[in-house]
Amino acid sequence: MNKKIAIIGGGTIGLYLALKLIEKGNKVVLFEKRKEIGTDVCSGIFSEKIFKFIPESKNIVEKEIKSALLRFPKKTIHLLFKERFFLFSHSSLDKILYSKVKESVILGKEIKSIPQGFDRVIGCDGANSFIRKSLGLKKPKLKVGIRGFLKEKDSSDFVETWPLREGFVWKIPRKEVIEYGIMEKPEIAKKALALFLKKDKINLEEIDARIIPCGFSIPKKGKVTLCGDAAGITKPWSGGGVIWGLKSADILVETFPDFELYHKRMRKFFKRKIAFYNLMTKSVYFAGENIPFLIPKTVKIEPDFLL
Repeated sequence: MNKKIAIIGGGTIGLYLALKLIEKGNKVVLFEKRKEIGTDVCSGIFSEKIFKFIPESKNIVEKEIKSALLRFPKKTIHLLFKERFFLFSHSSLDKILYSKVKESVILGKEIKSIPQGFDRVIGCDGANSFIRKSLGLKKPKLKVGIRGFLKEKDSSDFVETWPLREGFVWKIPRKEVIEYGIMEKPEIAKKALALFLKKDKINLEEIDARIIPCGFSIPKKGKVTLCGDAAGITKPWSGGGVIWGLKSADILVETFPDFELYHKRMRKFFKRKIAFYNLMTKSVYFAGENIPFLIPKTVKIEPDFLL
């Protein structure tokens, strides 16, 4: 290959993509506007698929999450996972990848125009991607994730979720604290979380937030493309984007340097999944709210890729 590539954004997907393209013999320069790696907001629950992408992540596992409770007002559904799920620090995951490619990373460099002098440019610069805006692509639908921590220990091996109109509230028992959070439309997320916490007199500390893009957005051709959150590749029901983003990165590497073929492969793999999961999420939420007796108490699911 021997292409000179600029990657914009040093999150998990940008770092992983840099590693894989370097392994293929390319010259990669990754630009990250932050001065350090590993500060993104993320709950860090991943299926065992993460070990196939990043084997060293086995060394940073905090605990195993064996199931989830989906709590509707009149019924609780016990969701069993078809594969194992683990909880660990997303920041630590990024630092593992950074250690492998740090010679190719420029920290503290904010990109304000599409870099010149490169054979290919890849935007991995998140939900508010500058590269996406520069290409004039449609902005994905946005939600917001807000989370905070309750300083209590909880040895549970399951997470709890409470469905809302456009998202859900979650509770995750971490190693030393309990994490509460919400994914919802930006205009109502903060108020909805406050109402939920007030009901149970929960006072959170270290509250932070991130934008979650929801919708496929990749240029059809050219020498500039997008991957990960910048391309709107997140799971509709949870907002999680790491496993889908890593899969996107693998597709990009397999089709590189043909960005037109990358677009076609991505559209074929993800478009139908996104549409299906949007419909499935709305259907389950409707049934849980209106006809809960039709939903079984226990359901086994494959939370990453179904179709």
